[in-house]
Amino acid sequence: MNGFAAIADPTRRRIVEMLAAAGRLSAGDISSRFDSSAPAISQHLKVLREAELVHMEKQAQQRIYSLNPAAFDDMESWISRMRGFWTAQFDALEGFLAADAETGPAAKGKKRKRKKIGKTATRKGE
Repeated sequence: MNGFAAIADPTRRRIVEMLAAAGRLSAGDISSRFDSSAPAISQHLKVLREAELVHMEKQAQQRIYSLNPAAFDDMESWISRMRGFWTAQFDALEGFLAADAETGPAAKGKKRKRKKIGKTATRKGE
């Protein structure tokens, strides 16, 4: 499972946010902050481990979890590339729409305003 799929679940996002704030937490500490059962939270932690978003280290009977910054750096890098792609696409669309507004059929169909000079009306700019 990739990182984006892993954090699509609100419980897993909350776990990531808790680890970001606390640094390191035991599985028991994480589980105690939810109304879900310990096995359910354990499954969420497993998904986060498999997506390599968290590290787990055993200390005696406890499993201690912390975030894997490199995984989030990879996700951020992908988002930045996509943001650059879409910014370029939107800029091109904006340029096309601006050019079309000046020269397209809608612009040609607009009537020019006439202003009166003396007793005759002339087109503006003539």
